Parts: sequence; C-alpha cells; structure tokens
Amino acid sequence: MSILYLLIPLAVLLMVVAIAFFLWTVRTGQYDDLEGPAHRILMDDDDPMIPANARPKKKTQQTSAGEGPAEDKGD
Repeated sequence: MSILYLLIPLAVLLMVVAIAFFLWTVRTGQYDDLEGPAHRILMDDDDPMIPANARPKKKTQQTSAGEGPAEDKGD
C-alpha cells in the first residue's frame, strides 16, 4: 500500500511531461499538413524531367522569299 505514495506522484509527473512534450510539438508545427505530402506524390510534375539544354534541337522550316504566307496589302 505504501508503494502507491510513490507511484501516483510518479504517474502524475510522467503525464505532465507527456502533455508538455505534446504542447511543444503542436507549437513547433509538427502536426501541420499531414496529408499534403501523401497527395503531392500522386500529382504529376509540370516541369520536364529532361533539361532544356539536353534536348535535341528541332529543325525549323525555312521558306524562300516567294513561298511565305500571303499578306493582305489592303488594295
């Protein structure tokens, strides 16, 4: 029976430490946005995976002077 005089204050002290630790984690933002990283892994990236300087260059069509698009001169 005398052991209860030791165990009850020890249990209360342990609970105070646990609550203090929990409040510290809430204040430092440990529980912010728990679902964001899980959803972000499923989203496609809009950025290309191959850098622009590593891609092969596209050939552009060059037209001669007489074959260009017709322009309306407003006659």
